[in-house]
Amino acid sequence: MLLMLAALQLMALPICHAVAIPNPKSGAYNDHPHDINPPLPGLWYHTEDHPVNSLFRRAPNDGVTYAPVGSPTWSSPFPQSSPNPSALPVEWVSALNAAVAAGKIPNIPQSSNTPGVNPVYPPSVNPSGPEVCSATYKCRNPADIWDAPTGVFASSFDDGPLPPTTQLVQFFNSNNETTTHFMIGINIINNPQQFLAAFTSSHDIGVHTWTHPYMTTLSNLDVLGQLGWTIQLIHNSTGGRVPKYWRPPYGDSDNRVRAIAKEIFGMDTVIWNQDTKDWSLTTGGTTLQAVQSSMQQYLTGPKSPGLVILEHELTPQSVAAFISAYPLIKGNGWSLQSLTQLYGGRSYQNAQGSSSNDVVPAGVLVAQNITTSSSTLSTSQTATSTSSVVPTSTPSTTHNSAISIQHCPYIWRLLCLLIVILATHLA
Repeated sequence: MLLMLAALQLMALPICHAVAIPNPKSGAYNDHPHDINPPLPGLWYHTEDHPVNSLFRRAPNDGVTYAPVGSPTWSSPFPQSSPNPSALPVEWVSALNAAVAAGKIPNIPQSSNTPGVNPVYPPSVNPSGPEVCSATYKCRNPADIWDAPTGVFASSFDDGPLPPTTQLVQFFNSNNETTTHFMIGINIINNPQQFLAAFTSSHDIGVHTWTHPYMTTLSNLDVLGQLGWTIQLIHNSTGGRVPKYWRPPYGDSDNRVRAIAKEIFGMDTVIWNQDTKDWSLTTGGTTLQAVQSSMQQYLTGPKSPGLVILEHELTPQSVAAFISAYPLIKGNGWSLQSLTQLYGGRSYQNAQGSSSNDVVPAGVLVAQNITTSSSTLSTSQTATSTSSVVPTSTPSTTHNSAISIQHCPYIWRLLCLLIVILATHLA
C-alpha cells in the first residue's frame, strides 16, 4: 500500500507542476498586469559594427526563398497596371475593415483632380484644417516628415527605378554615399536590373505607390492597393524587408490617406521642404540653370532646418542636376545622408538597412503566398468608398483536432485532482 501511495504521489507531482505553469495564450497568464518590466531603451538593437554581431550573426534575409528578381515567376502575381480594388489580398482588406471599425481611418471625402491642377475637395471641406490636413495645401501633420535635422542634406530620389537610376547609383557608389529611392511599383516590374543596382549597393528603398496617382482622389480600397502591392513587391525583392517610409506622388496626402498607410502598413509619410522642379526639366517647366540657381540658394542658406529637397531619377537631366550640385553640398558643410536612415536609424520596419544582417520575418500583412479575396464589393463601393467598412470573402470554417487541444489543461487538472484524492483515501 505504501508503495502504491508513493507511486501515485510521484505521478501527481509532474502533472500538477505542468498544470501550474501558465500558458502565454491562456487567461491564467493574462489575468494580472505585466507592466513591471522597465521600458526598452531608445536603441533596442545592436548596431551593425557591434562586437556581438560577430558571434551571433542574423540572416541578411528572412529565410524564405523568393523568385529571382526579374523572372516571370517574380512578376506574375502583381498588377500590370492600376491595381484592381476587387482583387486585393484578404489580409489587407480585413485590416482596413478593422481600422475603419475602430475609428482609426478618418471619414474624409475623396478629392477630385484635373491633370495639372491640385486636387479639389468638396466646398464644405477645408483642406488646410486639422481634420483633413492636406499636404498638397501645405498643412503639416506632426507625424509627417518635412524637414531634416540641422545641417543634414536628407538625400532621396523619386520615380525610379528607370534607366537613369544606373548612372545615379554609380555616382553615389563612387563617392561612398547612399541615398533613398522612393520607387514606383510598376517601374520595379519594368526595370528590375536598375532596382537591383540600387538595392545591392546598400541604397534604401521606400514606397512611391504602384502607378503614381493623386492619392487623395482614390477610395480607401484603391489607396490600399497602391500601397500594398508596392510594399509586397519590395518585400519579395529584398529578402523580406518591409519599407518603413513612403512618399505620396505630388505630395498629395491627407489624414485619411496617411492613416491607411500607417494603420494598415505601418509606414510613415515623407514630404519635402524644397522643390527645384527638376521633374520638369524635359517638359519646359524649368531649366538646368534654374535648378542650379535654386540649389545654390538652398545650400548656401541656413542649415536649420536641414534640407529635404524633392529630387528625381526620372531623366538623365534630373540626375545630372544633382551630380552638378554635389560639390556644393559637400563644399558648404552639409552632411549628406540617406533620408530613411535619419529617423530612428532603421530604413525598414524589420531590418536596419538593405545590407544589414537583422531581417525579421514580416507579419501577416505581407504574405508569401499572395491570395486575393473573391470580393463582394459593389461597383458603387469600389468607386466611392472612403471610410466605409469593406466586405471581404467569408473564410471557410473547419474543425480539426487542434481545437480540442485547448481543453487539454482541464483534463490534466481533473486527472491530477483524482490522483490526489485517491492518494489521500489510500493513506
